[in-house]
Amino acid sequence: MNVIFYAVFILSTAIMLFFSPETFLSTLLSGVSKSATLCVSLLSTYCVWLGLMQVWEDSGVSKKVSTLLMPLAKKLFKTQDRKTLEAVTMSMSVNVLGISGAATPYGIKAAALLDKTDDAEYASCLFFALNATSLQLIPTSVIGVRVALGSISPADVLFPTLFTSILSTLLAALLVRIFIPPKKTRFFIEKCVHTIPKISQSKGAGA
Repeated sequence: MNVIFYAVFILSTAIMLFFSPETFLSTLLSGVSKSATLCVSLLSTYCVWLGLMQVWEDSGVSKKVSTLLMPLAKKLFKTQDRKTLEAVTMSMSVNVLGISGAATPYGIKAAALLDKTDDAEYASCLFFALNATSLQLIPTSVIGVRVALGSISPADVLFPTLFTSILSTLLAALLVRIFIPPKKTRFFIEKCVHTIPKISQSKGAGA
């Protein structure tokens, strides 16, 4: 990823120096200034939401949300390990609120624990796909960016974000299920594939 950013920066710099060298320095300084302002604005947004997350953790609300998501997580990730499921559901619940930065510690812990499960390949791929698509009820980070950039109605993205994230999450889960099926499903498919030629051969011999 860093290589891509470096390449984009070098290419953009070369183009600006060739076509408009007099505006290069002012544009660079302006971009740095806007980036710093945006970072400060996002910092305040994250402080508020992370503070709320800490309150929810201390009051037990996050544990209750995690408990509600536990049956779904068991079916999705094919594991009964409680520590793994707690890390997964905490990561999912924070992502639902659109606080991707706060979900990172839970995500790292969940990924490490999922690697130790019986069906690690399927569970890890599904977890990665769900985190990448990230179903969001409240796109906190996006709203924070829109507020920082002076949007008149920063919450207008609520419905489009919810709609698109639901579609992308369902599609991601379906594709993982098709291309990297769980062990039981994979075993059933392989058994059917090996059984069908035998049946056709036996029918041919009988005929």
